[in-house]
Amino acid sequence: MSTSDLKHWPIFSLIDQKFISQIHMVVVYGNLGNESLMVTKDGTVYAIGNNTSRCLGTGDSLSSLHPRKVEALCGKGPIKTFAFGIGPHVLALMVNGEVYSWGFNAYCQLGNGTTNEGLTPSLITTNLSGKIVVDIACGSHHSLALTDKGELYAWGYNNYGQVGSGLNSNQSTPRKINSNLSERKIVSIACGQLSCMAVTENGEVYGWGGNAAGQIGNGTFTNQLTPCKVIGLMGVVIEKIVCGYSHTLALSDGGVIYGWGSNTYGELGFDNKTNICTPTKLSASKMGMVSDIAASHCNHISAAVGAGGKIFMWGQCLGISITEPTLTSLSHLHNVLACYASCSVMHCPLILHAEEEISVMDCLREAFNDPALSDLVFEVRGEPIYVHKAVLKIRCQYFRTMFQEHWTENSERIIKHDDYSYEVYKAFLKYLYTDKVDLSPENALELLNLANAYIEPQLKRRCVEVIKQGITISNVALLYSTAIEYDAQELEEFCFKFALSHMTAVIQTPDFAKLDDKTFKTFIIKAAKAGAFKT
Repeated sequence: MSTSDLKHWPIFSLIDQKFISQIHMVVVYGNLGNESLMVTKDGTVYAIGNNTSRCLGTGDSLSSLHPRKVEALCGKGPIKTFAFGIGPHVLALMVNGEVYSWGFNAYCQLGNGTTNEGLTPSLITTNLSGKIVVDIACGSHHSLALTDKGELYAWGYNNYGQVGSGLNSNQSTPRKINSNLSERKIVSIACGQLSCMAVTENGEVYGWGGNAAGQIGNGTFTNQLTPCKVIGLMGVVIEKIVCGYSHTLALSDGGVIYGWGSNTYGELGFDNKTNICTPTKLSASKMGMVSDIAASHCNHISAAVGAGGKIFMWGQCLGISITEPTLTSLSHLHNVLACYASCSVMHCPLILHAEEEISVMDCLREAFNDPALSDLVFEVRGEPIYVHKAVLKIRCQYFRTMFQEHWTENSERIIKHDDYSYEVYKAFLKYLYTDKVDLSPENALELLNLANAYIEPQLKRRCVEVIKQGITISNVALLYSTAIEYDAQELEEFCFKFALSHMTAVIQTPDFAKLDDKTFKTFIIKAAKAGAFKT
C-alpha cells in the first residue's frame, strides 16, 4: 500500500504531506481509533492522537495531532511490529526479538511485575531475556509473545483464563504456557477481547480464555483456563487464525474459512445470527479460494481476500449487520477496518511506500502491451502481445541471448511463438514488466514449465506460490509429480506435506492413481518415514 491509502484514516488528515511521505510503518489504535504510532524510513518512532490514557509513550499525558517523537524507542533498532489492547496498552516487537511495553497497566498487561502505568516504553525482561520473540498479540488487557522456538508466553488480565495458567489470578510477568502446548511448536497466535488462539506447525488449533460466545471453539460456552485443542478442525490444516471481539476465523491451507463464536452481527458470515461453539465452514463460492483474512478484537467485523484479490467484508459494518460475505470496491484489507468498522483501528501495522518510489514500476506496468509504444510484437497462436526489446533484454537472460546481432530475431519486428498458450506467455511477459504473476493457479503449472525452460528461478518461485494457493485434495498428486518433473523442490515438499495431512482422501483421487511407479514408490516410502502408516 502507498501513503495515499492513509486518506481512509482521519487521524492523519492534519499531518504535513512531507512528513507522511517519510512514513514506513504505521498503526492506528485506541478506543476510538484516535491514536497512532508511526515509524519513519530512518527508524525514528513518532506518536499522535489522544493521550489521556498515556499510551503514546511520549512520557506525559499531552495529546497532539502533530507527530511527537517516542524517544524511548529511538535508537533501539528496527521495529518489526506493534500490538495493542483496548485499555489501551501497547507492545512493540523489535527485529532483534526484544519486546517493549507501555500504557495502561491496571491488570499487569505490561508484563513489568507492577500495576503502574507506563508513560514510556520499557523492555520486558522477566522470562523473556535471552529469548527471541517473533510475534506478539494483545487482547483487551492481556498479552502474548511467541518465540522462535515456538514457545508461548502470556501475562496480564486473567479473569477468564486468558493467560492459560489454570488459575484466575492476573499474571504480572510473562509466563510460559505449558499445559497441552509443551510438546508442540506454535507458529501463529491471535487474541480476542478475552480469549486466545494458537496454531501449531502441523496446522492444529488450540484456544483458551473467555468463551461465553463459543469463541474458543471447544464445543461449549464455558471459559477455558488452559489451552485445549479445537477438535472440530480434525483433518483440516489451518495456516492463519484471527480473532474479533468475541468471534474467531481460521483459514485452511486450501483457502477455506472456518468460523465460530459470536454471530450477533453476522460476523461469522452465517445468516442466522446464532452463536456457534464449534468450527463451521463458511460456504461462500463467490469468494473463491481465500488467501487472507482479518478481524480485530476491538470490533465485530470480518474481512477476507478472495480469488483475484477481491476484498469481501461482513459483520457489523457502519452499524449495519451484514450476514454474508459482501464484495467491496476496496483494494486492501486495511481499508475495510478504516471505512466500515465501528471502531476504526488497524488489525495489524500497515507498511507503506511513497508514490514517487513506485513511479518507475507504474510506468513499466502501463507500457506493457501498449501498441503505441512497442517496438516488438510476439504473436502467440495468432494473438499479439506488444513489448519492448530493451525491457526484455534487461530482465531476462533468454532474451539477452536471443537479441544478439547475429541472431535473426534481433532484426524482426514480429516474432511468432506457439510453444505455450497465449494466456501463459502473456503472463510471462507481463511478469518481466511488473514482477508479479497474474495468472490463475490452474495455468501456473504451464508457466512453471516455461520458467524452467527459460532458466528463470525467481519466476519459478512466484509460480510455486501461486500454485500453493490452488492446491486441493483432488489435484495435489498431479502437482506433486509435476514439481518433481520441474525440480521445484519447495513445491514438491509443500505438496507432500499437504498430501500427508489429507492422506486418506488423497490416495483415493484419480490423479494419485495416475502417478508413475517411481513417483508412487518414492511418495509411499517418504510417507512411511513420516509416520503416515503407524497403527
